[in-house]
Amino acid sequence: MTTPTTHRHDREADRPELKLARAGSLAAEAEECLSTDHLKEAVASIRERRGPGSEFLGWLDLPGVAKTEVDELRAVAEELRTEVDTLVVVGIGGSYLGARALLDALHWQRRRSASPEILFAGHHLEASAITELLEILEDREFAVNVISKSGTTTEPAIAFRLIRDLLHRRHGPQGAARRIIATTDAKAGALRRLAAQEGYRCFVIPEDVGGRFSVLSPVGLFPLAVAGVDVETLLGGARQQLDRCLHAPEAEVHAIRYAAYRHCAFRRGLAVEVLASFHPSLHQLAEWWKQLFGESEGKEGLGLFPTAVDYTTDLHSLGQALQDGPRILLETFLRADRTEAGPILPHAKEDLDGLEYLAGRSVGEINATALEAVAEAHETGGVPVAEIVIDDLREGSLGGLLAFFEFACAVSGRLLGVNPFDQPGVEAYKLNLFRRLGRPGS
Repeated sequence: MTTPTTHRHDREADRPELKLARAGSLAAEAEECLSTDHLKEAVASIRERRGPGSEFLGWLDLPGVAKTEVDELRAVAEELRTEVDTLVVVGIGGSYLGARALLDALHWQRRRSASPEILFAGHHLEASAITELLEILEDREFAVNVISKSGTTTEPAIAFRLIRDLLHRRHGPQGAARRIIATTDAKAGALRRLAAQEGYRCFVIPEDVGGRFSVLSPVGLFPLAVAGVDVETLLGGARQQLDRCLHAPEAEVHAIRYAAYRHCAFRRGLAVEVLASFHPSLHQLAEWWKQLFGESEGKEGLGLFPTAVDYTTDLHSLGQALQDGPRILLETFLRADRTEAGPILPHAKEDLDGLEYLAGRSVGEINATALEAVAEAHETGGVPVAEIVIDDLREGSLGGLLAFFEFACAVSGRLLGVNPFDQPGVEAYKLNLFRRLGRPGS
């Protein structure tokens, strides 16, 4: 185990922080749950690496990855940064959601300078979007990072074949091979065989890490490094959070408190958890969160259904249902304490838009006030409201948030009595798709 056992006791070490001031009686239930044998056993099974799915607990070690591995990954990334203007990341689910979430959360598109543009492919089958991507790539000097343990998942396999064909036509087999980096299984699978045959450079998806827990492996780290993200600080934030999750008393670990709170909500009969943020840049992180909890818990008729909203935008579409609809949901606000204040609203000679009372205030201040107003309204309307607070939208805080959610999800699944690390239901649609498309043996 490479995770250090030293602790910090300042505010930064305590973040992400779960606040339950607006959660009503669920908050008290969650506090009581923390002292139960059921919760202590759920936590112990993760800490001691036992129980169903324990062979997929390798994600606990990812933040402590050896410096030599990070250096190797960064060396290839730095080489690509000087040779291409675009990196296409081909993957679906956990193979792309984490990297995409972090790039958006870090406002990478705005702050990047000489970094290649990161495009994502292989996560859908929409023809016009694929056509548009291929047309864009015709005028780009690009490389491909194809991410798949098997190499045969339908959506990314189709996208990769099309993009690889474009590279072959432009650069020939050897030139194409230099521009393709495969992140795949260490030994087995179609993509590993193709990489060996064609001479692709490879990074390994650890065999004890499932896709939705793989963001801090080369799956997420390589495209992030190509984009210029500080992956060492990202890993450091995750390492600090996992240190607390693995060693601190249960009642002091906010990730465990979050798992207990969610479990109490499910036992009460609530069915839906809404992750709400007033930071549009966290939209893709919510997509990652949805897969993490949806695939981990949605089994045997159990689990909260995870969905997400972007405020204040969605207040003008879903706000009515959240305020006055069926009381089947809980709402979890995700907030960063320190964000950009933004522009100051100017004074106007005539107050035709009725905003003069806001003149002199920053947009950030107005947005923060909107959060408080919405939380108050929804609590009054009967929705339990929790809040998860991080310091800022930078690598260290976001690394801690990823680890927070992953550990909470593992404990939450154990509390439900399901294996949080498999996804048997995902195969159902695939079997139907293969049969309808005429795949041999289907």
